[in-house]
Amino acid sequence: MAEPTVYLNGLYLPESEACVPILDRGFIFGDGVYEVLPVYAGEPFRLAPHLERLERSLRLTAMDNPHGRAGWERVIREVIHRNGGGDQSVYLQITRGVARRDHAFPAETPPTALVMSSPLIPPAAEELARGSTVITRPDPRWLHCDIKTTSLLPNVLLRQEAQEAGADEVILIRDGVVTEAATANLFLVREGRLLTPQQGPHLLPGITRDLVLEIAAAEGIPAGEAALDRRDLATTEEIWLTSSTREIRPVTRVDGRPVGNGEAGPLWQRLHAAYQACKDRIRAGEAG
Repeated sequence: MAEPTVYLNGLYLPESEACVPILDRGFIFGDGVYEVLPVYAGEPFRLAPHLERLERSLRLTAMDNPHGRAGWERVIREVIHRNGGGDQSVYLQITRGVARRDHAFPAETPPTALVMSSPLIPPAAEELARGSTVITRPDPRWLHCDIKTTSLLPNVLLRQEAQEAGADEVILIRDGVVTEAATANLFLVREGRLLTPQQGPHLLPGITRDLVLEIAAAEGIPAGEAALDRRDLATTEEIWLTSSTREIRPVTRVDGRPVGNGEAGPLWQRLHAAYQACKDRIRAGEAG
């Protein structure tokens, strides 16, 4: 298999040759932001919303944007092309650049820009049918989780805790309110209504989250934001996790207890099918 090609600061390089200096602030401080977007049949999915969120993260961290939207699209499409097209997961990262170690922003330092890609492999049907097992934990993260920053150590520790507990993911609770999962947004089904935690600084504005709400509206399914707490997790009919590369995953157990009847629910099956139809339209050359 050919070595993947990455984009780094204006150059397209084999992955093994792409390196950054040890004084890059992304390495020293985690001073960077990122995006991940899926690609189907060589076509980036929901590219404009992903670039809008990237611009927002850069703006809120006072970081320079090394490309305009047209520039980012050219780079992304070139990386997709150089890595064979098809289905991919594309990762973008921008750091504040290379400078002497000092917490204050460096003056006139160009940002570091990276784009890389990996194959996007869908889950097996039996894996989806089995659903995800999750645990709940207090949310220990900072107060700006709406910024997609590379400073992910709390999320890393939470996912490791889930793995050691034999679970797939962690649902986070802050001051009694459900926020999101460590690496995904969250949906509940209550009395046939699809609910997701309210937008705010404690959770990431998810691109797939927004798409699920759009699909629900098109399907005539009542849906919206709501303040959710731990009790809702125990009494809900269905729970889903959503992200750009994992799409919509049903949760079948929370803290050892079954969700509903312990199987992927009927509303998830309906939304999952609609999401796959959206991908099929892209593969057929239609707008996504």
